[in-house]
Amino acid sequence: MTGAQIIIAIDGPAASGKGTLARRLARRYGLAYLDTGLIYRAAAAKALDAGADPRDPAAAAAAARAVTVTDLAEPRLREERYAAAASVVAAIPAVRQALLALQRDFALHPPEGRAGAVLDGRDIGTVVCPEATAKLFLTATPEARAMRRFKELQGGDSGIIYERVLQDMNARDTRDSGRATAPLARAADALELDTTALDEDAAFAVSVEFVERRLQSRPG
Repeated sequence: MTGAQIIIAIDGPAASGKGTLARRLARRYGLAYLDTGLIYRAAAAKALDAGADPRDPAAAAAAARAVTVTDLAEPRLREERYAAAASVVAAIPAVRQALLALQRDFALHPPEGRAGAVLDGRDIGTVVCPEATAKLFLTATPEARAMRRFKELQGGDSGIIYERVLQDMNARDTRDSGRATAPLARAADALELDTTALDEDAAFAVSVEFVERRLQSRPG
């Protein structure tokens, strides 16, 4: 990482508010933004498109090696079935290794000549960008996160049941936190924000204050 470059790492479980915060910070500082969760969704989609089982390590790794940043623009990746499959492929070490270089390259060589990048995911501050300028870890109760996801999904399917969303959320948390390679974890130097009762503006204000302190403390 160069002295002038800014990298902001935002980690946390699903529906904790990472994406909203990351996009706002990217706009404020003029940085590129990468939703790393979409990378894993793209890998899952490629595996499914090939008729493969996302749980098959060889097939999932092959799909991951074919992912490019341009794949992330596909609207279908926002569908819940790809989110579920992404959590499965993300637990495969070969998949994570295949996608690590893509994420680091984006952070170190952001598009459009930007001064840096904001990345959100599960292991940005611990594995992908351990030397990030500023690291944040967002969390919230499973119930609060499930309710957020439930409200999002209701717009596309009136048959969605909250209890099922909560069950799926807990299962995803278990996979993300329990995997052997790059599990979901808070970096030691990350600011932890519990967004259970914190609105978007409040979370943004606290985060900007933290990022500013980190920027001011940089050498040079």
